[in-house]
Formats: sequence, structure tokens, C-alpha cells
Amino acid sequence: MPSQRPTLLQVAQRAGVSRSTASFVLAGRHVDMRISEEARQRVLRAAEELDYRPNLMARSLRTKVTKTIALVSDTIASDPYAGRAIHGSLAAAVAHGHLLFIGETEGDPVIEEKLISDLLDRQVDAFVYASMSTRYVRLPKLLRGSKVALLNCLTRAAAPAQHAVIPDEVAAGWSAAQVVVEAGHRTGIHLVGNLAEHVFAGRERVAGIREGLAQAGARPAGTIDCDWWPDPAYEAVHAALAGGLRPRVLICLNDRIALGAYQALREAGFTVPDDVSVLSFDDSDLAAWLRPPLTSIALPHYQMGWRAVELLLSPDAEPGVVRVPMPVRARASVGKPVDLT
Repeated sequence: MPSQRPTLLQVAQRAGVSRSTASFVLAGRHVDMRISEEARQRVLRAAEELDYRPNLMARSLRTKVTKTIALVSDTIASDPYAGRAIHGSLAAAVAHGHLLFIGETEGDPVIEEKLISDLLDRQVDAFVYASMSTRYVRLPKLLRGSKVALLNCLTRAAAPAQHAVIPDEVAAGWSAAQVVVEAGHRTGIHLVGNLAEHVFAGRERVAGIREGLAQAGARPAGTIDCDWWPDPAYEAVHAALAGGLRPRVLICLNDRIALGAYQALREAGFTVPDDVSVLSFDDSDLAAWLRPPLTSIALPHYQMGWRAVELLLSPDAEPGVVRVPMPVRARASVGKPVDLT
């Protein structure tokens, strides 16, 4: 039969002080309550000898603070790559002495409502509301009035009432353009991927690419349209090459597109980067596995998760959108221009 955990009263009795004095010492209030250093040391020593741990449930009932945060996501909890955002959130929560509850809704509004309701019943202090892909969301009604940080998503409100942490996709596009320009490329630069306006990441990446190229006096030579997956990317690039296209650079809108582009280029007899330079976005594991390894602009999932929790727990942080930098992971897929004539 497990032994009972020591109580605050037992700590006080061993230290020879009142229960309230022991409580004030262990709560760090010995200064404002004018408790002597000698008494404080006796309480701390008694707590250590008894291996005393405070009853957090009882404390939360008194203070209405549970030191818990809930992360509610659509699918990032089960995605091995975007799951790094959970690792970042968890690390920040632990660093601040909080527990992190994690729940996934699979995008089902009924499951989401039930999950949030259950978490509210458990009196969590704050919520991280997360999305797998960067997009605009409508905050669930149940979360209105709660302390919330949006992770990888944002609302359309002109004056945000919550913190929102997203990747800086525009700056990432600009960085991709700079990689190309600094390698010496000014012409033959093609974008690969569907540029649909409703895709947040694609829209912002392309805006950054165009801005970065324009600053260097260059611009994209064209677009190879395809869905953001290897098979359609392979088919689209294969068809473009078969039709006579001779690109110098392919800027793929994500790593999966780059995989398809690699296959089409190799099949057509082109070598990366000697004949065609290729770079991409996301820096998934795929980027380092490709041969040659793919230069990619990394999604900072871990840093975003950490930042969301930091903002939640910072009493002075003003609500607003925080854009987290996306670093360039330079590898071997970008080379200097070659004469294709």
C-alpha cells in the first residue's frame, strides 16, 4: 500500500512554526510576511527532509491558477514534421513551470467544441490554438474571453485581440530570391507550384520572391503550374522540359514539389546544380535526403511553438501578429549560371 504524501501541517510541525508560516515560506512570501531567515530555513529543511510536494489541485482551487496550458490543433499533433511546434510549446511550458495538455480535432468542429469544453472544465489557464497550415481562422466561440495565442494561424480582425505567431513567409521568399541572385542568376528563373491566391504560404512566398528579384533588377521568367505534391510536380516539369523549356533556376514552393522536379530533370538529362539550380521551402527531412541535398528555406515550427507559449505567459505582451524568421538551409542544389546556348 503506497505511503501517504507528507502534508503542509507535518512540514510546519517539524519546523516548529504555524501552518500559515510554512505556507508563506513555500509560496515565497517570507519577505512581505516578515518571516525571519532562521524560520524560513527551518521550513525549507523540513520540506526537503519530508520530500514535501505541494498539492497543486488544492492550490489551484484557492488561487484559480492551475499552471496548465492547452494546445488545441487540427492535425499538427499527428504530423511528424509540424509536430516540432508541439515540442517548442512543451519546452517553453516546462521552462515556466507549466503543464501542456495536447488535443487534436482533425478539423471536426464537433470534436473541437467538446475538447475545448472539457479543457475549460479543467480550468486550464490559457490556450494555444494551432493550425497545420498557415491560414486565417475564426476563433471558436468557447475561447472568447480566454487567454489565447494563435499558432501558425491568424484572424482577419483589424485590431487583433490575441497573440498570433506565424512564419515570415514574405521574408522567406525574399531570402530565396537573394540565394538565386547571389549565385549570379538573373534570367531563366521559373517558379514551380500552384500560385492560387487562397494558399497563404504560396501567396506570401511568391510576393517575397518577386520583391527580392525586382530589387536586383530581375524577375521570374515564368511559372510551371502544379499541385504541391511530387507526382503532379514531376508531370508538370516533365511536360515543360519536353516542350523545349530550358530553365536555369527552379524555385519550388515546397520540398515535395522539388522532389518531383528533381526526378523530371534527371530523366531529361539535366544535372542539379550544374545545369539547373533548384531551391525550395519548408526544409523537411526530404530536403537533406535528396541528392544533391536541397537548399531550402526552413519553417521554424519549434521556435513558433516556443514563442506562442512565451507570449501567453508574458503579462506585458501586447496582442498582435509575430512573424518568426525562416532561416536558409544552404546545401548543394544551387550553383552558378551556365551557358545553355
